[in-house]
Amino acid sequence: MGMNETPSAERVHISFFGCRNAGKSSLLNAFTGQDLAVVSDVKGTTTDPVKKSMELLPLGPAVIIDTPGIDDEGSLGGRRVRKTRQILNMTDIAVLVADSQTGIRKEDRELAFLFQEKEVPYVVAFNKCDLTENHIPDIYKEETNKTGAKEGVPEDRGTENREAAVLSGAAAVLPVSARTGFGIEKLKETLAHIKTVEEGRDHVPLIGDLLSPSDFVVLVIPVDKAAPKGRLILPQQQTIRGILDAGAVAVTVKDDELSTTLAVLGKKPKLVVTDSQVFGKVKGEVPDDILLTSFSILFARYKGNLKTAVEGAAALDRLEDGAHILICEGCTHHRQCGDIGTEKLPAWIRKHTGKELRFSFTSGTEFPDDLSPYSLIIHCGGCMLNAREMKYRLKCAEDQQISMTNYGIAIAHMNGILKRSVEPFPDIREML
Repeated sequence: MGMNETPSAERVHISFFGCRNAGKSSLLNAFTGQDLAVVSDVKGTTTDPVKKSMELLPLGPAVIIDTPGIDDEGSLGGRRVRKTRQILNMTDIAVLVADSQTGIRKEDRELAFLFQEKEVPYVVAFNKCDLTENHIPDIYKEETNKTGAKEGVPEDRGTENREAAVLSGAAAVLPVSARTGFGIEKLKETLAHIKTVEEGRDHVPLIGDLLSPSDFVVLVIPVDKAAPKGRLILPQQQTIRGILDAGAVAVTVKDDELSTTLAVLGKKPKLVVTDSQVFGKVKGEVPDDILLTSFSILFARYKGNLKTAVEGAAALDRLEDGAHILICEGCTHHRQCGDIGTEKLPAWIRKHTGKELRFSFTSGTEFPDDLSPYSLIIHCGGCMLNAREMKYRLKCAEDQQISMTNYGIAIAHMNGILKRSVEPFPDIREML
């Protein structure tokens, strides 16, 4: 990602789904105007999701995702299908690509049912319309009917037509041709005007609502061997931007410079935000009359899971010998000695509980469907995950009655400063 690009987690995720050889990859290439996905007449050419960032006005910044065929076969095919279903969990808008020559298949219907179940708005694109006499099957109308039905949506013929019932849930049904370009602009225009589920919800700012113009905020950023060379990580970048947008002043320091900075600053900061892994050190250097929290806690609130994370932290004190803990990161990176997720957190938890514990780790899009083996899930702040993916993971844990917290909350709890670290958020503080 370039320095001036909108982060992937802040973009609308538009995913192309369908059966093998329906022309998903060709359609995605035509849609983006680039040869991003490998195209072939051989079924199953797309083996892994392919992503492309682009601007889709008036929708704004988007991520376009190509997925493997949902009808893939064999053990390898099964893994590809699982990956396709994982992509659905982060999808804000779906495009169901069907072959105009074969019409809607069983797998297409199953996908449409999944879209409806997960409240993902979707468009059905009948590809290869240049190869058929009728662009789309006869049961679909190409113009708005007198009852106000959407363009391309099947008429209600008073029957239990299964295809019609599925496709009536689509925002639109459109004929397209990846080969000739027919309907591509119409598809773009249609997608750009679809309102996502997340757009209809109120979103809490990352930090701006906690500040007034001219407030000082001190950001504590350790620079050790685990820190990326020559740059700040995304949570730090986004927090600084949020401070600037609020008209406040961001002062960034390393953890070994905090005491000196507070002494010479000349003005008491409104807030100190620290990297969670140095909570133990920072808590003793920040006076009690200065608000203190972490990047991870800010992101838990921003992603909508702060309350759940605070409640879940109590599970750390109920762990028994042999308990299995899942530690999840939303991104993938090269792990080095001293990695917070795989080394520091397990060591701190073992010390805090005094128990013999087991740990498992996931990263990126990987998240288990079955959470029953685990007594607790500890998640990163989720800066690389969009809101839909984060909510999906929270819902999985809730449905399976597994406590879930995050890095910052867990570390604050183990350092005995959880109540202090959520003091900027009165509604959460009252829970403790």
